[in-house]
Amino acid sequence: MRILGIETSCDETAAAIVERNKDGRPEIIGQNVLSQFEDHQEFGGVVPEIAARAHLTALDHLIIKTIKDAQIKLSDLDAVAATTGPGLVGGLIVGMMTAKAIAATNNIPFLAINHLEGHALTARLTHNIEFPYLLLLVSGGHTQILCVNGLGKYHRLATTIDDALGEAFDKTAKLLGLPQPGGPNVELAAKNGDPKRFRFPRPLQGKDTLNMSFSGLKTSVRQQAEKLAPLSKQDVADICACFQIAVSAVLVNRCKRAMQEFSKSNPVSSQTLVAAGGVAANQHIRTALKDLCQGEDWNFVAPPLALCSDNAAMIAWAGLERAERGESSPMNIAPRSRWPLDEISESVIGSGRKGAKA
Repeated sequence: MRILGIETSCDETAAAIVERNKDGRPEIIGQNVLSQFEDHQEFGGVVPEIAARAHLTALDHLIIKTIKDAQIKLSDLDAVAATTGPGLVGGLIVGMMTAKAIAATNNIPFLAINHLEGHALTARLTHNIEFPYLLLLVSGGHTQILCVNGLGKYHRLATTIDDALGEAFDKTAKLLGLPQPGGPNVELAAKNGDPKRFRFPRPLQGKDTLNMSFSGLKTSVRQQAEKLAPLSKQDVADICACFQIAVSAVLVNRCKRAMQEFSKSNPVSSQTLVAAGGVAANQHIRTALKDLCQGEDWNFVAPPLALCSDNAAMIAWAGLERAERGESSPMNIAPRSRWPLDEISESVIGSGRKGAKA
């Protein structure tokens, strides 16, 4: 089975083809990602209309190139999957309508994929792990801990009550005068910093909750930067290192408690923590979580760096998993700017629901 995946939820245009070969192993046979970084750089953030226009200009060429790279024909596809939410509606429409057109003209199924489900299932593509597992989902707009009990079976244990971690990294970078994307540049600066110079807070630590908060940490970073202004290069590096230490401490604390909760309801012999999403590419965070898992006798899995950020291979894989169950999506399905993985759990800020309250 071969699935074309399309990802256009934010500022990266991506296409990929994933197949399950004769011996049952999944394989990415074609993959391309086109960044819009330069298109948005002067605005200090992603401009939705510019993003949608860039997707519209690039997507068809990117799909053609991906098919050529995979050395197949369009008629060799068994289905086409596209991110249908959450994300910027203009971009979602471009990818979704392109996928629907390909599906209709080739008489193959169309699959509407939740972008977060793509992240949640990537470890099954790269490491062939079994359900259930514990997931730390840390992307630009989402920070959650979930039990992944099966395909489409997601139970949220925790979320952020304010800023997502990716947003905290981006805002910290902007505050310190670092270029975007914020996460990689904060991590780069932190390599030359003194992680003991400042003691930033660990929000909600010690509270009877698994939820997370990062707005207070961000405020503390701003206050420290204002005290030191004008900032030297070493000041910036030290702040980044201490910020990264605080973030890792929060994640380790929350994941350790979530692992205990997971073990109670899932007494399986082999227990796994998966870190997914763009922030999961941070090497310091990966190391801290890996050390935690080693100490708790858990397995730790994080996808390759290229599959942590937005990509179409994860969308193709999620589509393949659903196609193998005989699923398809109606052609009249609409894009969703918000689409939580767990639509049952009570809403809090950061859960991906409109009008959420803490």
